[in-house]
Amino acid sequence: MKVSGPWLTRDETQAVCAMLTDAGHLALLVGGCVRNALLGMPVADIDIATDARPERVMDLAQAAGLRPVPTGIDHGTITVIAGGLPHEVTTLRRDVKTHGRHATVAWSDDLAEDAARRDFTMNALYAQADGTVIDPLGGLPDLENRRVRFVGDANARIREDYLRILRFFRFHAWYGDPARGLDAEGLAACAAHAGGLPRLSRERIGAEMRKLLAAPDPAPAVASMQAAGVLAQVLPGAEAGALPVLVHLEGGLAPDWRRRLASLGGADVGQALRLSKADARHLDLIRSGAESPCAAAELGYRHGQATATDIVLVRAALMQSPPPPNWQADIARGASATFPVSAADLMPGVQGAALGARLTALEDRWIASGFTLGRDDLLA
Repeated sequence: MKVSGPWLTRDETQAVCAMLTDAGHLALLVGGCVRNALLGMPVADIDIATDARPERVMDLAQAAGLRPVPTGIDHGTITVIAGGLPHEVTTLRRDVKTHGRHATVAWSDDLAEDAARRDFTMNALYAQADGTVIDPLGGLPDLENRRVRFVGDANARIREDYLRILRFFRFHAWYGDPARGLDAEGLAACAAHAGGLPRLSRERIGAEMRKLLAAPDPAPAVASMQAAGVLAQVLPGAEAGALPVLVHLEGGLAPDWRRRLASLGGADVGQALRLSKADARHLDLIRSGAESPCAAAELGYRHGQATATDIVLVRAALMQSPPPPNWQADIARGASATFPVSAADLMPGVQGAALGARLTALEDRWIASGFTLGRDDLLA
């Protein structure tokens, strides 16, 4: 079996592989690039496994006129820049000691040892520069059946890094077979070790949740997270019930993790997931808007078309009911409306706090009219 595609045959990637093989070392594409290529999905990041030690990779890259960056040299990773494109080159490794968040590693020359320390069988697939696939752990059947399965003992893999619990659900959302459901052994292990999640940084948890919620349909995975007690660990108070309704209501709308996160609820979500200030503000806006009585047209006027759409959809999902009739047209009408009165129209007769109050009252009256009252009507 072979993989193919422009990601593999481009000159930059072949140059990095040749840099290693010409010096007598292994150069094997590994992980997501091989997995996605076999699934016919887009390939983004290029990871390469080699038996060359990190310092050797640095020397070879410099000699080849490429730019090496020691982004993770302690764990064997050198980012080799070729033609402006990054390639993560990592020495074959085996775990010496794990801590639940990271591992102490030793270099290895054994491909099976390197594969055995990976999280899922579908990520333990390698390919030579010509595309020939190497499957040291027999993971191809799992990939073909879209079954996300831990390498070896699921409990041991999770104890090595508790982030793998969240990755298990995220990978199922992206690559799993919805009809098959989650791997029973993996799900049981995630439930058993959910109490280890607080050992992780909130930044790592937040990054995984964003990726999970950006999947085409994350609802089954999130429901399983809740059943396993995982959702309560990362988002106390969150509920998964509205998410499948929201995904259905979205129709052809592009997935937005913030919209979907708003449907889950929960307390102090911005802090729990270490969201940026901008994302936290947008999340709060959706949640407060969904709880407000504002009609679709007013939401469009006050928040713009995109945010108003998020609010209406989340509100409908939480209420387990369809959005109101003509809601999209109402949002568009409100988003295009311009309040016809300015402060200058009321001055100098009205000033100070009274000016702001008067403008607000006129604006409320204008909105209540369906944006139909003109300037003269309002001022009269």
